[in-house]
Amino acid sequence: MIKAGIIGATGYAGNEIVRLLLGHPQAEIVWYGSRSYTGQPYADIYRNFTKLVDAACLDDNMEALSAEADVIFTATPQGLCASLVNEEILSRTKVIDLSADFRIKDVQKYEEWYGITHKAPQFLEEAVYGLCEINREQIRNARLVANPGCYPTCSTLSIYPFIKEGIIDPDTVIIDAKSGTSGAGRGAKTDNLFCEVNENIKAYGVASHRHTPEIEDQLGYACGRPVFLSFTPHLVPMNRGILVTAYASLTRPVTDNELRSLLHRYYDNETFVRVLAEDVCPQTRFVESSNYVDVNFKIDPRTNRLIMMGAMDNLVKGAAGQAVQNMNLMFGLPEETGLLAVPSLP
Repeated sequence: MIKAGIIGATGYAGNEIVRLLLGHPQAEIVWYGSRSYTGQPYADIYRNFTKLVDAACLDDNMEALSAEADVIFTATPQGLCASLVNEEILSRTKVIDLSADFRIKDVQKYEEWYGITHKAPQFLEEAVYGLCEINREQIRNARLVANPGCYPTCSTLSIYPFIKEGIIDPDTVIIDAKSGTSGAGRGAKTDNLFCEVNENIKAYGVASHRHTPEIEDQLGYACGRPVFLSFTPHLVPMNRGILVTAYASLTRPVTDNELRSLLHRYYDNETFVRVLAEDVCPQTRFVESSNYVDVNFKIDPRTNRLIMMGAMDNLVKGAAGQAVQNMNLMFGLPEETGLLAVPSLP
């Protein structure tokens, strides 16, 4: 059995890791870490785990945890994992970080967008970006994985085959994305109160959202050149889900059959990416509580643009599910182990 510890177990992503690992046939949780709730029974914080979890919350002592766990998940705010991790810890255990601390290789870029000093730049080169569908082989041998952000996961998987194959012009990419309120975390914020969110939709982080450089980096690696794009996220009044609609100019005339064949070539062997039928648009309700990503596209000949679409659950494939998928790869398990739950509906 893989012994897993979670630092940040009482946030929404941490809670989702707990839910997934409790159903995982090859993993057991040995540490429910939470600085805010140390000493309190975990099931008192999340009552969905009543009679399922008897443990109390522990602190965020990564040194002590590394002596007990085969893998540590850090579902924490930016900066914490980098402030805790060191060579001794990585020599004893594997770390899957759900924050942005190791996603961006350029220290200056990270510090500019996140407004904090990076505490462990010596591990940036080693850290593997944990988007399994693209970096699978590097993840297998990693001891430090940077779990991708939710918006970057959906955006990258929706766009990747087309930018990789030179079908679209990288200089013209525009991403319109929408997320449920769980993406903002569990902390109390006025903007996330029911009366503020209900019957409303709003853009936020316009031209400044911190996931922008992460998406640019991943698409830049795909096409082999720097990418600068427009990314606008929106908050919608639902608990879970991300919907991405991306636009880019075509570099040459293409047919629907050509692009559909391309998408199938990239994703037919991917368990968790589902290519939808022609004219079927992705919807968040059909991926809820699952690790699946639904993708599709539409050619707009009138504007010579390609419209690329994707939908997924921000807490599963966008966070905890992807982290467990990474864990499976790192420990030589079938990638889908513990992750084949059918999307819930309604």
